[in-house]
Amino acid sequence: MSQQSFDYIIVGAGSAGCVLADRLTESGEHRVLLIEAGGSDRSIFIQMPTALSYPMNTPKYSWPFESESEAGLDGRRLHCPRGRVLGGSSSINGMVYVRGHACDFDEWEEQGAAGWSYQNCLPYFRRAETWKGGADEYRGGDGPLATCNGNDMRLNPLYQAFIDAGEQAGYPQTDDYNGYRQEGFGPMHMTVKDGVRWSTSNAYLRRALTRPNLTLVSKAQTRRILFEGKKAVGIEYDAGKGTESVLASREVILSSGSIGSPMLLQLSGVGPRDVLEDAGVELRHELPGVGENLQDHLEVYFQFHCKEPISLNSKLGLISKGLIGTRWMLFKDGLGATNHFESCAFIRSRAGLKWPDIQYHFLPAAMRYDGQAAFEGHGFQVHVGPNKPKSRGRVRIVSANPDDKPSILFNYLQHPQDIEDWRAVIRLTREIIAQPAFDAYRGDEIQPGKGVETDAEIDAWVRENVESAYHPSCTCKIGADDDPMAVLDAECRVRGVEGLRVVDSSVFPTITNGNLNAPTIMVAERAADMILARTPLPAAGVPVWIDPEWETRQRLGPPQRGQSRESA
Repeated sequence: MSQQSFDYIIVGAGSAGCVLADRLTESGEHRVLLIEAGGSDRSIFIQMPTALSYPMNTPKYSWPFESESEAGLDGRRLHCPRGRVLGGSSSINGMVYVRGHACDFDEWEEQGAAGWSYQNCLPYFRRAETWKGGADEYRGGDGPLATCNGNDMRLNPLYQAFIDAGEQAGYPQTDDYNGYRQEGFGPMHMTVKDGVRWSTSNAYLRRALTRPNLTLVSKAQTRRILFEGKKAVGIEYDAGKGTESVLASREVILSSGSIGSPMLLQLSGVGPRDVLEDAGVELRHELPGVGENLQDHLEVYFQFHCKEPISLNSKLGLISKGLIGTRWMLFKDGLGATNHFESCAFIRSRAGLKWPDIQYHFLPAAMRYDGQAAFEGHGFQVHVGPNKPKSRGRVRIVSANPDDKPSILFNYLQHPQDIEDWRAVIRLTREIIAQPAFDAYRGDEIQPGKGVETDAEIDAWVRENVESAYHPSCTCKIGADDDPMAVLDAECRVRGVEGLRVVDSSVFPTITNGNLNAPTIMVAERAADMILARTPLPAAGVPVWIDPEWETRQRLGPPQRGQSRESA
C-alpha cells in the first residue's frame, strides 16, 4: 500500500472512527482508508454484554495506559484503558448509553464551540439511534445504533427499590433520562441489540465494509502524520512489515481518542513547544492546547449487604457463569444479555446547580472491579461519583518514539470544589439507601462503612478508594478563535494547519454529564456532515426540563427518612 492515495484517511476504528468510515463511504464517491492498531472484535467476551470486565482488562483489546502518581489520591496511579480493537472503546466499555444533559452542550457553545448547542446536537443523536421504545422528538427510530432498557428491570426487584428510594428521598422519577428530563431516578439504557453488544463496529463498520470504497487496515500502529509545509498529506504507519506511508488527497482525520489523538499530534510536531522540545520532536506548528484540559469522571463502589438471597452474588461461581454463557450462546438472552446496570439516577449535589452533577449506576450485586465477589453472601452496590469535575490534567509524549507510553496526569481532586462534591456524594447516597424502599433488603454498609462520617474521614476514604470511570476527554478541545488553548475550530479542524481534523471525545470543551460513548458517536455523526460540506440537520427546538427552583433547592421535596445537610 506504500504511497497509495485515498480521499480520506481515518486513524482509529473506535467509537468515532467507525461512524466516520460508514458516513464518508455511503455515497460511494470517496475512497476511505481506516487504520486501526487493534484487531478483530469477534470474541465472545466482547460480544456478550455480561462479560464486560474481561476485554477492558485484556491487553489484546486495550491500551494499558495508566496515570502518573496522583497527588490528590495519596500518590496512587490509576488504570486508564483505551480500546485497541475494532470498535475501540465501544467494544470494551460498559455499554451504558447516556447522551449527557442538554446544558452540557449549551455549555460547549458558551465556551466557544459555536453551533454545538443541544438543539443543534439533538438531531444527530436521533440520526445515530434506533431506540427500542420507538422514535419521538428526542429519540431516533432508524439509526444504526441500537439502544434499549436491557431486561426492563424484570430480573431483580432491587432495581425498582432503588428508583422507589430515590422518590422517597425527594427526587423526581424520569422515564427517559435521554429525553425531556435527565434529572431523577429511572431505568438505565444500554447499547445492546438482541442480546449482543452493539458497538460502533457492529452498528456502523460491518455495513461499511461491504462497500468497495472502504479499505480497513487493522493491527497497524500509526506513527506520525505526514505534512507538506502546514498541510497534512498522509500518515506513516507500521503493520508489522516495516514502516509504510499512505497519502490523503482531501483530509487526515484523527479518531484515536482522548489519549491517542493528542499523542499523534505531538509526535507529528503539533502541540506545546516545551513538550515537543523535551521529547525531542521538531516543532512543526505550535498549539499549546494539544493534550491539555484533560478531564475524567471518578467513581466509588458504595456497597451494602443484602438481607434477601436475591442478588447476583449467587451467580458469580464457575457453574453459574457457564450456564449463563451457554444460554446466551443459544438464545442471546438472560443474564448474559445485559450489563446489569438497569436502573440509575442523575441528581444535583446542592442548590444553585442548574443541572445534575452526580450520577448513579445501580448494580444488584456487591463485587470487585474484576467481577469477583466482594464477600461471602449477598449484596448490592451503586457506582457513584460527581460528573462535572473542575480539576484539569494533561497528556504528553515523553519521547519521539510512538511505542513509548505517554505521561498522563489527571490532577484528580486538585480543585477544592471536587473534594466538597465527594462529601455530598457519600452523604446523599447513604440517605437514599436509608429510605423505606430498601428496608426489606438493606443490611450493613460494607463500604465506606460506619467509621467514615466526618469530612476528614470521607476525604481520606475517597483518596484511598476512588477509581476512574474511564471517561478521559477534552484534550483537543473545540474553542473560539481568541482562545489560545483551543486546538480545533467549530468544524473540528486543527487550527493553523490544513487537511487535518480530530473527531472523537478529545474535542469536547468540557466533559458531559454521563458516560461518553453516546456523545462521541453524536460528534462523529455531526462532523461527517461538516467533512462532506453537507447542510447541517435542522435544529431541534424541543423543551428541556430544568427544576424551576434550582437556584434555591437541591431536590423537589424532603426525604421520608434521614435528613442530610445537603437536603433542601
